[in-house]
Amino acid sequence: MSSRDRILGRIRRAVADGHPDPAVPRDYLRVHGVRTPAETADLLAAHLTEYRARVHRTDAAGIAPLLGRLLAARGARTVLVPTGLPPHWLDRVEAVTVADRTASTTYELDAVDSVVTGCALAIAETGTIVLDGGPGQGRRRITLIPDHHVCVVRVPDQVVDSVPQALPLLDPTRHLTWISGPSATSDIELDRVEGVHGPRTLEVILLTGPAE
Repeated sequence: MSSRDRILGRIRRAVADGHPDPAVPRDYLRVHGVRTPAETADLLAAHLTEYRARVHRTDAAGIAPLLGRLLAARGARTVLVPTGLPPHWLDRVEAVTVADRTASTTYELDAVDSVVTGCALAIAETGTIVLDGGPGQGRRRITLIPDHHVCVVRVPDQVVDSVPQALPLLDPTRHLTWISGPSATSDIELDRVEGVHGPRTLEVILLTGPAE
């Protein structure tokens, strides 16, 4: 019998009949304060900026020109586009679009200049964006390997105040990626290095107006 089997056996015996699950108090605050949707979006933008993400705001009419400007300013020659991303968002993009293919190797993805995705939702109090691989988001690795990630968040539909509000809206069986700013780490001397295990540059577009 392996160590794993012994540990699981102890857990099964501990929760068997006659050993009811202990009650877990859930009296913590679900949200810290009362905010209007505009205030929630402002809080999200503030925390994203604090994490060194670049935050932009636009509406449906401005999304295509904005994406065109951001990718041109980056000098992107190729941009990876997941299935389900509204095609008109890229009407002003001059870079060559690359489809999200299962067969793409890490070397091929590393050669892509930028990736544009949507998201599942965003959390204002923590400045976190959550991806779940749904339409317009693609597979997890397309947002971890390219060095430049542009993520579009629909406001207010995809923005919640807190983590307790976010969890019931997410499917725990899906692969969830939680992003709080660009990828970064610090060594023992607190020297910050970005782009270690994900994009060096994260740009977030807060898109207001009705879903398209």
